Amino acid sequence: MQKKKLDLDFKTNFKPFDRILVAVDEDDSKSSLAAFQYALALAKPNLAALGIVSVLELEDLNVFETFSPEKRNQLRENLTVDLERYVKKAQENGIYDVRSFVQEGKPAATIISEIIPEFKPDVLLCGSKTKPVSNAKKIFIGSQASYLAQNAPCSVMVIRS
Repeated sequence: MQKKKLDLDFKTNFKPFDRILVAVDEDDSKSSLAAFQYALALAKPNLAALGIVSVLELEDLNVFETFSPEKRNQLRENLTVDLERYVKKAQENGIYDVRSFVQEGKPAATIISEIIPEFKPDVLLCGSKTKPVSNAKKIFIGSQASYLAQNAPCSVMVIRS
């Protein structure tokens, strides 16, 4: 079989990112912080808008908490306060077009179905924990990061911590 010749005769026309979305997760602050730091490093030189999203996972609540509007409201308020800290940090780093999103549901599916259509990012950044690997195990990225990478309509960068 004859190998197809790869045509590399093109002009480089790289357009920097205009809109960057970063997913942060309260349960995994180390990889979320790594993704956030990377997003800041991309946004500032590109003068890009930055979206910061966190999704309240209702599956993490016990049955009593799920039915308690007070508990859900408190958790949502805590998440909103945390995201305000991220927004402030982005602004302190010279990124002035910053928007935060707080939603409830399954993180990856909610980001794809609700946040991406609203914010319209060029790229989505998310964190994923680095796990120790033995010879018998294969390396997999986290389930949420994997879902995002496979299903998002924009480019996805998975930042390992």
